[in-house]
Amino acid sequence: MFLEISKIKKSFGEGESKVEVLKGIDVGIEKGEFCVLLGPSGSGKSTLLNIIGGIDNADSGYISIDGEKTADMSEKALTMYRRKHLGYIFQMYNLIPNLNIKENIEVGAYLSDNPLDVDDILKTLGLYEHRHKLPNQLSGGQQQRTAIGRAIVKNPDILLCDEPTGALDYNTSKEILKLIEEVNQKYGNTVVMVTHNDAIKNMADRVITLRDGMIRKNYLNETKIPAAELDW
Repeated sequence: MFLEISKIKKSFGEGESKVEVLKGIDVGIEKGEFCVLLGPSGSGKSTLLNIIGGIDNADSGYISIDGEKTADMSEKALTMYRRKHLGYIFQMYNLIPNLNIKENIEVGAYLSDNPLDVDDILKTLGLYEHRHKLPNQLSGGQQQRTAIGRAIVKNPDILLCDEPTGALDYNTSKEILKLIEEVNQKYGNTVVMVTHNDAIKNMADRVITLRDGMIRKNYLNETKIPAAELDW
């Protein structure tokens, strides 16, 4: 199992105000799988994503990626691990405003020992002709594409996507989903995407539904459809 999530528990707060956000999550994801974490707001899906990404620590249990347990790593080793193996796409683009589009993507390349070709990614993302523009000269969708480029140029083993279409309109959302699908197919990265949009599960290989900090469903999607055919 490439990504193993074992007995993960997480709570926030103390005493009477303590809230159990994750109540013992057990799941495995294979290399190259496109996995969707589905659930309502407050179900614990973003917390789980942050624990997979080493942004947050679990109270108990462990995450193992390709046989390496993140909990066993020192802070320095974990930082190196995140740099080398993980790519992040958030709802907010977090681009560097005074760098142009190509330079923003190159920031990701500097973090990798084995980066992908920046010009190739710019072309895949439809940004090549915009490469010398600054982020504020682009639309929201183009900025999100740039953020995707920055994440995938590292050639990460795992691409973690937290509501990547949450701030975008319907058509732009579908464009972004098609791009993430293409990245998954072209580069073979394992994709874990958090969403509350039920339709997105139809493009996934694996669907994991969370509610109240527990997994309610975990299944392989036998009738996967392309992102271009999604409707909501």
